[in-house]
Amino acid sequence: MVVVAKDDNVRIERLELGAYSTNAYIVVCPKTRDSVLIDAPAEAEVIINSLRGTNPRYILLTHSHMDHTGALVDLHAKLKVPLAAHTLDAGNLPSPPEMLLGDGDTISVGDLRLTVMHTMGHTPGSLCFKVSRYLISGDTIFPGGPGNTRSEADFRQIVESITEKILVLPDDTLVYPGHGEATVLKKEKDEFAVFSSRPHRPGLCGDVRWLSD
Repeated sequence: MVVVAKDDNVRIERLELGAYSTNAYIVVCPKTRDSVLIDAPAEAEVIINSLRGTNPRYILLTHSHMDHTGALVDLHAKLKVPLAAHTLDAGNLPSPPEMLLGDGDTISVGDLRLTVMHTMGHTPGSLCFKVSRYLISGDTIFPGGPGNTRSEADFRQIVESITEKILVLPDDTLVYPGHGEATVLKKEKDEFAVFSSRPHRPGLCGDVRWLSD
């Protein structure tokens, strides 16, 4: 567990778990100790131990892929808190959600307010969660490029999600992705500007990098 953000209003911890080194995030309100878990990749007991000393309120999912949901059934049963996901991914989950989230929804965790952003492309129901100047982006955006897409249409969709909902955020927004390290949004804006200034091959999709594709 690594504390990746800490100020008077919010604390965010990152756990790198499972065979795919997937990030789970625990967002804590320092005043009330209420917390929310974002994604449930693997190693349920590690996650539960990391939640000790807090009051878990929700499990939130960025999307339905198995490397983000491997420990979901176990965690859902043990934590006994509502599971929340987007309706377009809900049918692919190993445990049915009690809450269906949509773009612009707000989740209260103690004194914190998490804003839900529907960023389809990696999956139809992909979500990001914004709290203060921090964005937990799942597999929508990474340092240097978007999340993996399986078709040209999916790639166009993820780019639209990124440009319309993420790149409009302040430059100093810190982005915490579903795998790997964080990035600062200004860097992604600058690299995307390079990408968008160039022509690209037909059918572009997959693991695309802003500066090399």
